[in-house]
Amino acid sequence: MNLTQTRGIATCLTEHRQEIFTEVARLAYEGGDYSRMEDLPYKIAPGEVSNDRESIFLERAIIGERIRLAIGLPLRNVTEHTRLSDGVEDSAIAEKYYDPPLVNIITYACNACPTTNYKVSEGCQGCLARFCQEVCPKDAVRFERGKSVIDPEKCIKCGRCANACPYNAIIKQERPCAAACGMNAIESDEYGRAKINYDKCVSCGMCLVSCPFGAIADKGQIFQLIHSIKRGDKVIAIVAPAFYGQFGPAATPERLTVAMKKLGFHDVVEVAIGADLCTIEEAKDFLREVPEYQPFMATSCCPAWAMMAKKEFPEMARYISMAMTPMVLTARMTKAANPDCRIAFVGPCAAKKLEASRRSIRSDVDFVLTFEELQGMFKAKEVDFTTITKEEEIPLDQASSAGRGFAVGGGVAKAVVAAAKRIAPEREVNVVAAEGLAECKKMLMLAKAGKYNGFLLEGMACPGGCVAGAGTIQPIKKSAAAVELYAKTAPFENAVDTEYDITLPLLKD
Repeated sequence: MNLTQTRGIATCLTEHRQEIFTEVARLAYEGGDYSRMEDLPYKIAPGEVSNDRESIFLERAIIGERIRLAIGLPLRNVTEHTRLSDGVEDSAIAEKYYDPPLVNIITYACNACPTTNYKVSEGCQGCLARFCQEVCPKDAVRFERGKSVIDPEKCIKCGRCANACPYNAIIKQERPCAAACGMNAIESDEYGRAKINYDKCVSCGMCLVSCPFGAIADKGQIFQLIHSIKRGDKVIAIVAPAFYGQFGPAATPERLTVAMKKLGFHDVVEVAIGADLCTIEEAKDFLREVPEYQPFMATSCCPAWAMMAKKEFPEMARYISMAMTPMVLTARMTKAANPDCRIAFVGPCAAKKLEASRRSIRSDVDFVLTFEELQGMFKAKEVDFTTITKEEEIPLDQASSAGRGFAVGGGVAKAVVAAAKRIAPEREVNVVAAEGLAECKKMLMLAKAGKYNGFLLEGMACPGGCVAGAGTIQPIKKSAAAVELYAKTAPFENAVDTEYDITLPLLKD
């Protein structure tokens, strides 16, 4: 089973994450003396014996650090004695941006998994052909007592032996976090534990959802968002189209706004509206620039993909569309119509937290929540979607099916091509799309070599697209199917038919 196939499987780790987000939300809603944070690890992991780790004390210590990160607090220094609640009063405010780093490794939760290596399993049959030995370029494979053995000192981890074995008896073993990281940003500290090289990291979050020990977590803003709501701020939630299906079958788009208002939000807006506008801008950019002024154009909506491209291929950064991301477009339009509001982006993505913290965007997006974090708020306030009546329902009917399709891999390019066809029917738009940063790098290498001249390139940091983001709840295939169904219910198909542009008011009080 690969890493994407394990997404959406309920485990003790996903259960604890949900309990942590719920307790943090409850803590913020209730207010009062926050020193009761000290009791939360005992509430989440009760009893004397851990059902998961070797020690209940280790389990509680890890839960404590994840609580701090969910509140937006830094990890504590393991060599010093400090209280779990230290610094919480400074975070119990309505305005706070992320203090770097966004993605963190709790060192004593890390299993110090072995780095990439190849091992011969018991499946070895000691065959006479000895393909594994014959293809090894470094003579690292020998036979002892009729079985294949790999010398780790000679092995260069090329994988030829594993590919040649007719019994699939040679296995590749690697750290799940490192395997998921397309930036090669996972390194090792002096104790063999995973360490993030932040000069390489683009905060896609794939490492945190791939670690089977729950050692990696990102910081949150649930605490600050709820304080903003409690202060009386008009907080409008702009919700990414990947939300559909995340909160169960009863959480229909028509019930979402009602449920969000129960949490204290003023209103809800589809980010797919911004996706429509992004589509139109990218279609215009492509038709205007390619191939006369630049050889190809890359889409801009995935911040981790765009950051990777700028880090790894700086000379090609100018070929990324200058169109604002759907999140920023929707936020700016909403604030133009409601100057006194605050914006909370709700989506599947960890990298959006980093995007929103940039100085050029801070005034547009005040908070970023993942679907997991929002689910914690629903549970804390005991919001039950099944109790929302037909009379209460408020439809979301402002965006196109193309804009809603942004959430699935290939959806951005599909929307841009359809818009370009409407704008310039005579133009042919060739497309290539890549999912996962390692594949995105390969795509850019080929583009650099001139293989994709005249093409529109779509890059998605998460394999599967936004529905596979680090903050999602459901299995990827199930989420993709749900979004496709959601897109079919849109009031119109092509983004060009949107009634909005950046100068038009989006909401009316």
